Amino acid sequence: MNAVHEGKVDVVAVWRFDRFARSTRHLLEVLETFRVKNVDFFSLREQVDTSTPAGKALFTMIAAVAELERDLICERVKAGIERAKSKGIKLGRPKRKDLDVARIKRLLASGKSLSEISRFLEIPRSTLQSTLKRADEKPLRQNQEIASINP
Repeated sequence: MNAVHEGKVDVVAVWRFDRFARSTRHLLEVLETFRVKNVDFFSLREQVDTSTPAGKALFTMIAAVAELERDLICERVKAGIERAKSKGIKLGRPKRKDLDVARIKRLLASGKSLSEISRFLEIPRSTLQSTLKRADEKPLRQNQEIASINP
């Protein structure tokens, strides 16, 4: 879009225009910007060329259908999530319960950083932090000593 505003392009070509914008309104606003800047828009997949009146009309109709399809998918996903929650199904990644918090504290007390511990235990640093947080510990900075956590 910067190149369009700077007048550096004559045509914007995309693979699929529904990936270019999230709504018909946004697509139409962008098309209006292109029109004012004398920039044509071409979608390779849909073979829509806005340099013609028929192409402009077809583009608007296809964009509306694409937005409808995207909205229907969102509704189905939300309904599926709600149904799963109502059945008591837990969503998201499972929490790691196999980590030994006492061992992590000992390693921290010995002067090791969270990054060093994470490499040693072969687990992500963020997992260490969330494990300590779940154990009612404050999130730790990389070189924070264990002694400063327990008053």
